[in-house]
Amino acid sequence: MADVQLKEGAENDFKTLFSESNKVLSSFPGFVSRRFLKSPDGSYRIIVEHETQETFMTMIQSPEHQQFHPKLHSFMSVEPVKKMFNSSVE
Repeated sequence: MADVQLKEGAENDFKTLFSESNKVLSSFPGFVSRRFLKSPDGSYRIIVEHETQETFMTMIQSPEHQQFHPKLHSFMSVEPVKKMFNSSVE
């Protein structure tokens, strides 16, 4: 999960690129979901769900992810605040 702050006026371009990247990244083994959320107060969060931490790490170290990552970050005003969680209840 990552809390992100976007630059003024960047939301639509970010959402377009995020959707494009989902089409590519969703093909990785272990991928479950990747969502961009906006709260009523205007803050943003990205939630990525994978079957295991290993499949997630494989995806983020891939050339495909490395292609999109700097482009998505270019729309952010500060570095995202990231947290990793493991499912504790099935």
